[in-house]
Amino acid sequence: MYVFFEEDGGFKVGTILADNTTSFQVETLHGKRAKIKAGNVLFQFKEPALTGFLEAAQAAANNIDLNFLWEVSGAEEFEHQALGRDYFGHEPSAIEAAGLLLRLHSAPMYFYKKGKGRYKAAPEESLKAALASEERKRKQAELLARYVAELTAFTLPAEFQAHLPTLLYAPEKNAIETKALEQAAAASNLTMLHLLEKCGAIPSTHDYHFNRFLREWFPDGVGFGDFGACTAPGDLPVADVAAFSIDDETTTEIDDAFSLQKLDNGDYRVGIHIAAPALGMALDSPLEAIARQRLSTVYMPGNKITMLPHSAVQVFTLKQGAQCPALSLYLTIAPDLSVRMMESRVEKVSITANLRHEQLEPVFNEATLGQGGDYAYRAELEWLWHFANHLETLRGVKDTGRNLIPEYSFKVEDDRVRITHRMRGTPIDKVVAEMMILANSRWGDTLAEHGVAAIYRAQASGKTRMTTDPLPHQGLGVARYTWSSSPLRRYIDLVNQRQLIALIRGETPPYAAKDEALEKAMFSFEQAYEGYNDFQRSMEKYWTLRYLLQENITEVTGAVIRESLVRLENLPLVVKASAVPELAPGTRVKLTIRDIDLLTLELSCSFASLA
Repeated sequence: MYVFFEEDGGFKVGTILADNTTSFQVETLHGKRAKIKAGNVLFQFKEPALTGFLEAAQAAANNIDLNFLWEVSGAEEFEHQALGRDYFGHEPSAIEAAGLLLRLHSAPMYFYKKGKGRYKAAPEESLKAALASEERKRKQAELLARYVAELTAFTLPAEFQAHLPTLLYAPEKNAIETKALEQAAAASNLTMLHLLEKCGAIPSTHDYHFNRFLREWFPDGVGFGDFGACTAPGDLPVADVAAFSIDDETTTEIDDAFSLQKLDNGDYRVGIHIAAPALGMALDSPLEAIARQRLSTVYMPGNKITMLPHSAVQVFTLKQGAQCPALSLYLTIAPDLSVRMMESRVEKVSITANLRHEQLEPVFNEATLGQGGDYAYRAELEWLWHFANHLETLRGVKDTGRNLIPEYSFKVEDDRVRITHRMRGTPIDKVVAEMMILANSRWGDTLAEHGVAAIYRAQASGKTRMTTDPLPHQGLGVARYTWSSSPLRRYIDLVNQRQLIALIRGETPPYAAKDEALEKAMFSFEQAYEGYNDFQRSMEKYWTLRYLLQENITEVTGAVIRESLVRLENLPLVVKASAVPELAPGTRVKLTIRDIDLLTLELSCSFASLA
């Protein structure tokens, strides 16, 4: 006597060795003896023999028409024997009964299991939904297989074009395109990103990095839309000064300029003049909303995304030959360089020159100071340099090491890059830096002393942060420090400028202490400014790597910082090189470039020799 029973979610057969009423001792086809519960036995049979029984039962199951079986099963719960009699038209044989159970068990969409040998046909709507889902899965599997085949052949499926931004920057884990990429990348021994590149999905590595930044920070694009007209006020008094600016040749948003007058009593009158876009942008204007959204100009080699539209910048930039609206700080300086008097004004200032670093530095530098020479504004620049040294000494934070750090400039033309560098701390740098620190700290003092809300830059224990509290900036050695000298390029400066102008004019400042809008502007700016700076650094690294490829450079020289970290000479890169022996910091070494990856911005290099 034999039994057909259910065990571990499947069906088995065995020979009965002993019937203990509630259980059976059986021997399976493979000679294994087991004890099974009577409740797991579906039926007993005498013939046929067990050899080939399950194969015959499976063949019988395969011949059963599922749709017809479902139709004749009715809507009520049923025993498998009863359904077998209806379906076969006679009492099922052991093979037919087993085949029927195998078929019922293999079709959970058609039949719900209700107990041992008991089932219930799925409702029609449920079956239709399940079959549709199964069909979708089948088609998805076919589509996935096709995608993987095309990708491993380094062909981009046509359907991927619409999903490329997501696949490149924020792949969705459960999307079929992502799954295909994962499988094809694993098969190709590539990362998903490099596989997409090999398939032609990244025609420009530069655009890949740039578009990633735009996706995060400028999802609606970099256009300004309609912001209305921007005009400067026409009723401002004109200052009796001739001012000049100092910037590099790529600067178009000229925020600051200087003037110097020698007074009859031997004193000097220094003017620090800051472009005043706040005078032409109402607090509730579309232009203000643009600045509040962008928060800062974004810089990168060969390009920039300005905070304000070009037409608005042109109204307020301190351009040569124009009388420009300005917020001016005047300081009367005694012969001993002490400050006798300070005054702030809202006015128009005549800009007589836009001096550029590239032309000025060869004639105004440490070697030429005091040596005479004939160049524009020589007397003013040399006096300002002496005054700047005095200011730096008063702050007590003279940085004797900054001349050791180069500052790099990138020029990109026709997709080729040129990298130049200059040492920081030149007379030009010192004059501009000290004048800006002077204006920002004095205006910070003024706002704090009058109880006018403002946003400050504070530093303590080496940590710099923005705050609405007038706290010291230890790194600069000043009691208070606002950002107010770059309102064309930074929104915080524009906010502080509004507060200063209101104070000077005796008006109610736009922002009160702890104003929610002020706090929001501060926090939003900090996030954006950090993100923009990260992007600028990454693009500078990108173009540095492009430069190495462009010039076919295979070996570079640098100085060990520590362990395997090496700072390259004449290039703004710090790399982690392999096989660097234990060397003292500062040791010059030569490195061999092994690989450059413009997608991941990685430079792979190894120690070659001492330099």
